[in-house]
Amino acid sequence: MSATSASNLSETKRRAAGYVALMVVVILAYAAVYRYAMATFEGIDIGYVEALEVVVQTFTTTGYGEDAGLWTTDAMFLLAIVMQITGVVLIFLTLPLFFVPLVEASLRTDPPSSVALTDHVIICTYTARGEALVSELETMDVPYVVVEADRGRARDLYGDGYTVVHGDPESVETLLDAGARSARALVADDTDETNASIILSAKEAAPDLHVISLIEDSEVADYHSYAGADRVVSPRHLLGESLASKASTTVTTELGGTINVGEDFEIVELLVQQGSPLVGQTIAESRIRERTGVNVIAAWFSGRFASPPGPDEVIDEHTVLLVAGRDEQLEAMKALTLSETRRHRGGSVIVAGYGEVGSTVADRLTAANAPRTVIDLEEKPGVDVVGDITDRGTLEKAGIDEARSIVLTVDDDTTAIFATLVVRQVAPHIEIIARANQTESVSKLYRAGAEYVLALSTVSGRMLAAVLFDEDVIALNAQIEVVRTHAPALVGQSLADADVRARTGCTVIAVERDGELLTDVGPDFVVREDDNLVVAGRDEDMSRFNAFVGVPMVDESD
Repeated sequence: MSATSASNLSETKRRAAGYVALMVVVILAYAAVYRYAMATFEGIDIGYVEALEVVVQTFTTTGYGEDAGLWTTDAMFLLAIVMQITGVVLIFLTLPLFFVPLVEASLRTDPPSSVALTDHVIICTYTARGEALVSELETMDVPYVVVEADRGRARDLYGDGYTVVHGDPESVETLLDAGARSARALVADDTDETNASIILSAKEAAPDLHVISLIEDSEVADYHSYAGADRVVSPRHLLGESLASKASTTVTTELGGTINVGEDFEIVELLVQQGSPLVGQTIAESRIRERTGVNVIAAWFSGRFASPPGPDEVIDEHTVLLVAGRDEQLEAMKALTLSETRRHRGGSVIVAGYGEVGSTVADRLTAANAPRTVIDLEEKPGVDVVGDITDRGTLEKAGIDEARSIVLTVDDDTTAIFATLVVRQVAPHIEIIARANQTESVSKLYRAGAEYVLALSTVSGRMLAAVLFDEDVIALNAQIEVVRTHAPALVGQSLADADVRARTGCTVIAVERDGELLTDVGPDFVVREDDNLVVAGRDEDMSRFNAFVGVPMVDESD
C-alpha cells in the first residue's frame, strides 16, 4: 500500500458505510414492492415484515420459506429473478470491494511504539528524502528507526521491513521510546514548522543528541539553529549548487568541484557532451587511460550508476564519468569530453526558474563569472526574462539560439519534462541540465533529451549521510569513498594479478611510496611491502576490499 494508505482506508470506510445504507434502502424498497405484487398479481395480502423476510432470504440466497409455492403468475417469477440478481450484485460482487480491505487492515500487524536500539539514527518522519537516507544507512550497516505519526503509513512501512515507531515525532515521550538517549543522531524531516518543534523535543529528551534539520525555506535556518539544531541542511540550496557546478564547467575552462586526494592529484566528475569524440564508444574502445592518463572510477549512464564501469559499457551524451588524475591529465580528459561543435561556442547559461534552486544556480554562476540569463513566470529582482519556459517565444527572447546550456530548475517535474522536449526541438545544440523532484522522473528527463539530471531526494539523502558521518561527498548520485590502506595481502603482486577491480569493484587510483604519491599505477604495477594504496569505490565495494586485503581502512576523502 502507498504512503496515502491511511486516507485510502478512511475513504474505504466511508464508501462501505454508504454501501450499507444503500443496501438497506434497496431491501426496504423491495419489501414494499413484493407486498404490493403479492396483493396485485396473486390476490394475497401479507404483512410488511413477512415481505421483508422474503426479500432478505432472496438477497442472501438462504431460501424463500413457503411463499415460493404461492407464486403462480409470470410477474411474480420475474420479480423473484430481479431480486436474485440484485442480491448477487450487491452482496457477492460489490461487498468484497469494500469490506475485504477493512478485514485486511484489521489483520495487519501494528507497528511497535518503542524500540531497543543503540548508536542508531532516528528519522522523523518518512519522506522520499528519508527513503534515500535509509538506503544509505542500510548500505553502511547503520541501524535506524523511522518515527511516523500516521498509523496507516507506519503500518505499511513496518510490513515492508522498515524499523518503525508509531508516535508523534513532536512528543518527548515518543522520541524517548525511539531511543533518543542512545541514538547517534536525529534527522528532522517534516515541514519547517514541525521540524522546529521536533528539534525542541529532541533536545529535551536528550540534550547531547546530534540533531540535523532539513528545511524548505532557507530563511528559517537561524530559527532552527536557535531551537537547538546542530546542523541545518537546505536540500534545494545543495541541489542548486550541484547543478550550478555542472553548468559552470560548460562555459569555463576550469574543472568543476574536485576532491583533493594528494598534491596535484584529484577526483572529478565530467559530463560527456553531445558531439564529444567519446560518444558511441565503449569504455574499452575509448582508451581513456592511454589517451589522458586518468583512471575511470565510476560512471553514470543515463542515471544508472556503474562502479567500476564494464569495458563494454557504451558512452553516450548522457554519461557522467568519475575520474582521478593529475591536473594536466584531468584537463586533457575534460577536453576529450567536450563537444567539437561546442568547444569554441560562447554564450550564456539560461536558468529556467528563479526559486530556491534557481537563485542558487544563478548566484553560483555569477560567482564563477559565467554569463547567465534567468527566466521566471514572475517579474522580480534577478529575473531577466518574464515568461513560460515551455513557450518558444520566451526561450528565443532569453537568447536560446546563442546560449550554451540551460538549467531547468522548475519545481514541477511534468513541466520540466515538457520544457526539455521543447528546448530540444527549439535548440538542438544546447546542453540541458535538469532538476527532478522525484527519482522516477529522472529516466523520463533523460529520454526527453536532458544531458544531466539530479533528483532532489537523491541529493538530500546523500548529503544527509555525508553530514551524519562527516564524509566528503564526491558525487551526489552515489557514494564513493576514498581510503588509504596498507595491503599486505597484495605485496609482491601486480594489480593485474591481484585483480582487485574485478574481485572487489574498487579501483586503486594511486600508491604512496617512500613519501611520494605515485599516480601511474597501471595493471603491471607491483605492490611493495611498505606501500599505502589509495583506493576508491562504493561503500559495499569497500567492505569487500577490506575483507580482501584483511586490514582496516581509514577514510582519506577529507
